[in-house]
Amino acid sequence: MNDKFFDLKREKQDRIINAGLKVFAKHGYRHATTDDIVKEAGISKGLLFHYFTNKVGAYVFLMDYSVRFLLLELSQTVKKDTNNFFELLKQIEFGKLQVLKNYPYMQAFLDKAFEEECLEALEECELQKEVYRAKMEEYYGQAKEQKFKNNVTHEQMQELFRYLISGITTESIALDTVQPEFMYIRICEYVDMMRKAYDEI
Repeated sequence: MNDKFFDLKREKQDRIINAGLKVFAKHGYRHATTDDIVKEAGISKGLLFHYFTNKVGAYVFLMDYSVRFLLLELSQTVKKDTNNFFELLKQIEFGKLQVLKNYPYMQAFLDKAFEEECLEALEECELQKEVYRAKMEEYYGQAKEQKFKNNVTHEQMQELFRYLISGITTESIALDTVQPEFMYIRICEYVDMMRKAYDEI
């Protein structure tokens, strides 16, 4: 982490973080530019480079910060004794909601990062990605023994919701209307619908 950056006032930190998350989430590493980030943040390029040196430095910082921040919040909202997939999913999404209230593009940034093909970004962020992957697998693993109706597997249900949540997020970004509370309500509606159809009683 960049200790000098955290000497800034919190409002300015968040403005720079949110600008970077938004630009990288919308354009990916290859097509995002530092010009876009400083314009979005309302700062000079010199200030950005003072803290992050270059684009990859900013990207790596945002990846590390996002993984740490999101996993910390999930540790507060996901209960270790939850073993129902649908209830677990709601707890995970509620944790994400708390994060997105401060950083609306953080989950979209992480989703985009996992699709990233640029070698420079891939090499620098592999460790953070592995930490995030492992923890999410651990959370979903709490419901691994659950049975679903119609022989639907745990992997199929998890994949279904991954696509669904990604679709809702992508749609919001495309319309430039990221509203975390509204996204959470929509996701919960689908969770409740699928629970009625597939949860084994």
